Amino acid sequence: MKTHNRRYKDSVFVDLFSEDEKAKVHFLALYNALHDTDYQSTSILKNIRLKQVLYMSFANDVSYLVDNTIIVLAEHQSTINPNMPLRCLEYVSRLYETLFMSKEKYSRQHLAIPTPEFYVFYNGKQPYNTDTLLQLSDSFTQKQDHYALELSVKVININYDTESRILKRCKPLEQYSLFVDAVRRNIALDREHGFEKAIKECIKKDILKDYLQRKSKEVINMLIGEYDYETDIAVQRAEEREIAFAEGMSKGISQGIERGIEQGAYQTKLETAAAFKRLGIDSAKIAEGTGLTISQVEALN
Repeated sequence: MKTHNRRYKDSVFVDLFSEDEKAKVHFLALYNALHDTDYQSTSILKNIRLKQVLYMSFANDVSYLVDNTIIVLAEHQSTINPNMPLRCLEYVSRLYETLFMSKEKYSRQHLAIPTPEFYVFYNGKQPYNTDTLLQLSDSFTQKQDHYALELSVKVININYDTESRILKRCKPLEQYSLFVDAVRRNIALDREHGFEKAIKECIKKDILKDYLQRKSKEVINMLIGEYDYETDIAVQRAEEREIAFAEGMSKGISQGIERGIEQGAYQTKLETAAAFKRLGIDSAKIAEGTGLTISQVEALN
């Protein structure tokens, strides 16, 4: 595969819905699809995405303040991550910090804060339910009927073959899903030129045509970043499995040795007690000397 300039930190999903010149139009379509609304003006949208450097300089989040009343935090993922509620909690806390000055939080006036919503748009290869709800309380060590803190993240499978309802209601998301499908097919056939071929195929089929015509080079760089990220995550998970297996084997061996020693010591006690019993020594004295119980001693032949 060709080496490209990797100065782009965003994924295609993020660029399409957060950074591109038409990102607000695309996100408004997504918002309408999520809420069954029909807003036409992007003036209700304010991009409040945090500027940060994430893992491997790869950013994957989209966040908007909608009509000053709702914060929508959307994350795109190709791997399943059950810890998204915790990540979203950290993220939205930082967002609230940027929306209100410190002194406002100490005033007597009751602050009105935007209501948050959390979504993960999943398009990984591993099968996953079309709509899944992850909750922060799933990770709590102590289970209760009611929790003082809760956060829910809706995971929506946007793979094109799942026929997700939201794809039919949001054209930009549907086209993005078709684009990802084209990338996967072409990369499987041609690792060297797969990205370029996928872009040409999509332009020909009128899939994200305007976007890809304007930003083909940038898209290639972002795709390389995404695939490098996925590869690195896969390697890390494989290493974690190997470490866990090695630690399990080591622990198992250690436990086996300890068990063997314990069993050997116990067997020695039984043999010693049996010898004393044959000599006619009192069972209570044998038990006291060997550490066995009287019933164990009396059960010996």
